[in-house]
Amino acid sequence: MSGDQEPSAALPAAPAAAAAIFGERLALAERFAAVLADTGVSHGLIGPREVPRLWDRHVLNCAVAHHAFPQGASVIDVGSGAGLPGLALAVARPDLRLHLVEPMLRRTTWLSTTAELLGLDNVAVHRGRAEEFTGRLSAPYATARAVARIDKLARWTFPLLDDGGVLVALKGEQAAQELEEERRVLTQLGMVDAAIRTYGADLLEVPTITLELTVGAAARNVSKIARTQGGRRPKGATKGGRRTT
Repeated sequence: MSGDQEPSAALPAAPAAAAAIFGERLALAERFAAVLADTGVSHGLIGPREVPRLWDRHVLNCAVAHHAFPQGASVIDVGSGAGLPGLALAVARPDLRLHLVEPMLRRTTWLSTTAELLGLDNVAVHRGRAEEFTGRLSAPYATARAVARIDKLARWTFPLLDDGGVLVALKGEQAAQELEEERRVLTQLGMVDAAIRTYGADLLEVPTITLELTVGAAARNVSKIARTQGGRRPKGATKGGRRTT
């Protein structure tokens, strides 16, 4: 280890809330947390200082949002990074189909390797920017955590949603403020309904707050709207996706 790197603290044992959220898949969740604390840190996806709070702040914060998705749903996780929320949802809900979209090769390699290591056959990893997958990847649900403000996130995700689809954005305490400030833009982009929901209030010290936006058919034209408003066009990231199974 070089002198400018901090050693990782020990990963704490899974808290009681983990058993309530993951149920019979708790052991798999523990393996996922251990990978995050190990190669997630060494690959620069998780900071060493995050390891002591890895369960509450990251794994459980993401996994508890699985209640937002119905049985058997397909979900696109944009900017998946360390698999938060995508891999956490895949561990908690084997019935879900998770599509992890991430532009960086180092991260997509880690995501594919981790999904294979955990035996997650409900995960597909796609390398590229979300904008590149318009017309090539779609689902009734999309999700993201700590990626961008809701207006930018909507421009990237709305074109990937089916008519009537829902973006479940893990936003925390800023959810209401972002919705208030960007409601006009979101409506222009195709939003037809919005809700702020809380998950894990009875389990977590800091519950998960989501901003859930439902889109209509007009959201399919969001890429055109984004360009007229100065939205960034995609650059040459690798096209296509690679299934981990």
